[in-house]
Amino acid sequence: MCMHYKKYGDKSSALMVFIHGGGVSGWMWDKQVEYFSSQFHCLVPDLPEQGNSKSGTPFTINGAAEEIITLIEEAGKGKPVIAVGFSLGAQVLIAMLSKKPKLIDFAMINSALVKPIPFVNMLTKSMRFAFPLVKLKAFSNIQAKSMYIDEDYFNIYYQESRQISKDTFFRIMNENMSFKIPQNFKNARSKIVVTIGEKEKKIMKDSMKEILKSNPNCKGVLLPEIGHGFSLANPLLFNILLEEWIENDVIINEVKQISQI
Repeated sequence: MCMHYKKYGDKSSALMVFIHGGGVSGWMWDKQVEYFSSQFHCLVPDLPEQGNSKSGTPFTINGAAEEIITLIEEAGKGKPVIAVGFSLGAQVLIAMLSKKPKLIDFAMINSALVKPIPFVNMLTKSMRFAFPLVKLKAFSNIQAKSMYIDEDYFNIYYQESRQISKDTFFRIMNENMSFKIPQNFKNARSKIVVTIGEKEKKIMKDSMKEILKSNPNCKGVLLPEIGHGFSLANPLLFNILLEEWIENDVIINEVKQISQI
């Protein structure tokens, strides 16, 4: 396997896999690993062409899903499996649930876009003129703030942004903006919680509605006063929400459980 990943905690414990979003890598889950590694065997991959997964096949959502499924099958034999994905990583998680409906016991889908953007090919072509902005520190600083990346992680975020190639950037953008829920997602047997920030865009909230409609095992959660980046915006709330849901099947009072928004 070419995918780079880090592992933490006791290998005999239940498996918890964290799948990062686009534009970042496995470090976005540091606060979650710190919190959960005493209870779980945590695995944190870097998606293809991102972070430390520089070699190997080009990134696709389906390809990344298949690689992480292999990782889970090797590390999670006979153990409960929890998988957590954010944004691009949440799309990968939806693909995983569709490919292997019985593999994962608990799935947390955070801020997943599942409503394809119209004319995505034209849009990505037009964005090529703006690509040089990605290399600018001032632009990265604006982007970092929008995703709640603080000063401790800004330098690594900026360096990773500078290293990404134009082809990789547009491949990831195209995959992200073209993604829709696979038909087999309805067969996933996992318990699923789907989160969205109150301050996120309408298309993201519409995506959440689509996910909730697509599988009866889904619970929806609206996060007050939060935009795109729940685990970085409020790590403690994120961790407690995840913990209480896994252990007690409870959605904590600090967030709002919903069926539709």
